[in-house]
Amino acid sequence: MREIILDTETTGLNYMGGDRIIEVGCVELINHISTGKNLQFYCSTSRKIGEDAKKIHGLTNEFLNKHLAFKEHLNNFFDFIKNDTLIIHNAEFDVGFLNNELKLIGAKSITNKIIDTMLLARKKLNTRITNLDHLCRRFSIDLSSRKLHGALLDCHLLAEVYLELLGGKQTSLNLPEFKKNNTNPTNKPLANKNNISKIKLTKEEVQSHKEFVGSIKNALWHKLDY
Repeated sequence: MREIILDTETTGLNYMGGDRIIEVGCVELINHISTGKNLQFYCSTSRKIGEDAKKIHGLTNEFLNKHLAFKEHLNNFFDFIKNDTLIIHNAEFDVGFLNNELKLIGAKSITNKIIDTMLLARKKLNTRITNLDHLCRRFSIDLSSRKLHGALLDCHLLAEVYLELLGGKQTSLNLPEFKKNNTNPTNKPLANKNNISKIKLTKEEVQSHKEFVGSIKNALWHKLDY
């Protein structure tokens, strides 16, 4: 089963007021585990980044001017997410921004199935505190690299949180099920200690070993009679 962790960074909080996407990050999961395949791109924009947003992600208009506009990344974006389920934290925010960008260039809105990990956390953990930092600390996920927000970095963190919300790493193990009394799933004969052949050494091998042991001071083997 293929799923995509997705996150964005923006110039501000209100796309209806003109704010735009400036970074997109995606991480591929197969059976809830990251495959190492990622997508990340920055987007140039004429919209000035708000000071509050800049404090969150550290991105500047000067940096973004070196990158392509969102529409230039569109084919790569859709090629990566395909029709697979999107895993997003606070999906209403990111999907709202994504669909706004698509609308501005005359493209169709996203129709993928979406799982909102913020809502999933509220349901699974029975808590109202569901920001990514809090969930990472709750599940003992290393936050040392998260000095600032970043779309791809946050995707990697969310991938770990998502797995924990599903029950932990054991949920990804597709192991065959065996009957409770079946301790030998291979159906091969189990070794019987009474059937194990004794190793027979030649006189030369025994003598060679004695000479080796004799060369070691205070060896425990000196106490054995063999």
